[in-house]
Amino acid sequence: MGLEQKGDISALLNRVLVGDCLTELRRIPSRSIDVVFADPPYNLQLSGKLTRPDQSRVDGVDAAWDKFDSFAAYDRFTKAWLSECRRVLKRDGTIWVIGSYHNIFRVGAIMQDLNFWILNDVIWLKSNPMPNFRGRRFTNAHETLIWAARDKNSRYTFNYEALKALNDDKQMRSDWLLPLCTGQERLRDETGAKLHPTQKPEALLYRVLLASTKPGDIVLDPFFGTGTTGAVAKKLGRRFVGIERDERYAEEARLRIEAIRPLPGQDIEVTKPKRAEPRVPFGVLVEQGFIRPGEVLTDASGRLAARVRADGTLATADATGSIHRLGAQVQGLQTCNGWTFWHVKRKGRLVPIDLIRQEYRQLLAKETA
Repeated sequence: MGLEQKGDISALLNRVLVGDCLTELRRIPSRSIDVVFADPPYNLQLSGKLTRPDQSRVDGVDAAWDKFDSFAAYDRFTKAWLSECRRVLKRDGTIWVIGSYHNIFRVGAIMQDLNFWILNDVIWLKSNPMPNFRGRRFTNAHETLIWAARDKNSRYTFNYEALKALNDDKQMRSDWLLPLCTGQERLRDETGAKLHPTQKPEALLYRVLLASTKPGDIVLDPFFGTGTTGAVAKKLGRRFVGIERDERYAEEARLRIEAIRPLPGQDIEVTKPKRAEPRVPFGVLVEQGFIRPGEVLTDASGRLAARVRADGTLATADATGSIHRLGAQVQGLQTCNGWTFWHVKRKGRLVPIDLIRQEYRQLLAKETA
């Protein structure tokens, strides 16, 4: 593991550090980073040229930075940069690593050896993958992202409600259908060729950062390339540190990020999870007059009923208990979420008492603002 480094990270924020990733990682103070997004060399082990049926050449990844002498050399490199990333992550930080079948299994094993705690593997399904021109294998239509916490006890950020809202109020799954980076988003050189062979789409980073960061968080990308992570971080009101060894890529990344206009502050807030809201016992609603002793609560159909008592318990003809315990009992169940089960009549219609709790929370927020 890397040595603990003291210091202030502020001088490195929103900058592209040009140099070897291991050298530059050692400049970053320990436990200063909220999230790492890493798109390391895939070690594709390509040999020879790949051509289409019309004999035109496929623009693959054949740069020196993707070549390693052996699997052992690749593993040493992977362990070294992952160790540094774990050092710089905050206790509750997380890391995303993206890869293909060439490297992701080796990376995942090393992450576990270093005591990262894997949370998910996410499959990026490419809606427009490159065809398999030789016809000897399946078309490689996906890449894998490993999402892991710094360790088993990390209290990591996961914006569940925000991702659910992004997905039309359905739970976000671990298979993401997104297109490759194409069109105007793809950076090109003066000849019109791809500037970087593995530029990732902004939509992918948008989902990664929306899922696992909060406004103001610091995101590290040790393989910055042409700056997709930094561009999306700036747009969403996050801060970044990028590391890139190629000066041409680094300069194009700077120019790209300078042109980004951040979203207004009110537009970058993510939906807060319910567990982050102030705890409000049912009895508080009773003593504050939001629900009155003697009022009758029912289920959504109005068939099951209970009366509110002054101490915040509910009573039927033959039982008493909390909103949860009595809710379970009248249904013959082991558990019950009383906040959504019980309803109260307001303005001639039944509303869940959870709605009354939200009204009280809104009042609290105004009073403390």
